[in-house]
Amino acid sequence: MINEFRTFIAQGNVLDLAVGVIIGAAFGKITTSLVEDIINPILGLVTGGIDFSQLKLVLKEAVGTAPEVAIRYGNFLNTLIQFLIIAWVVFLIVKLANRARLSSSMAPKE
Repeated sequence: MINEFRTFIAQGNVLDLAVGVIIGAAFGKITTSLVEDIINPILGLVTGGIDFSQLKLVLKEAVGTAPEVAIRYGNFLNTLIQFLIIAWVVFLIVKLANRARLSSSMAPKE
């Protein structure tokens, strides 16, 4: 069983996946910073100082030690913006890879 596991881990696909996950996590942090530190302040300036991360719809005010009940749609908007940025970059990468694959298959063979 240990030898099978070692063979499985040594396969190229598993290593490629591990590298992809690590790069994806780092890219997620970059995207979060882009949205929170660059895009949101610009949107806030354009919209008169609104901080999107603080936008919420309070359903029930906090009473005593009971916390408020609120729909925090500002955080959702931030996450949605991050998703759209990541999706766009992945789209561009796939488009570039497809173009490279197509041009290499059309190259004259010697």
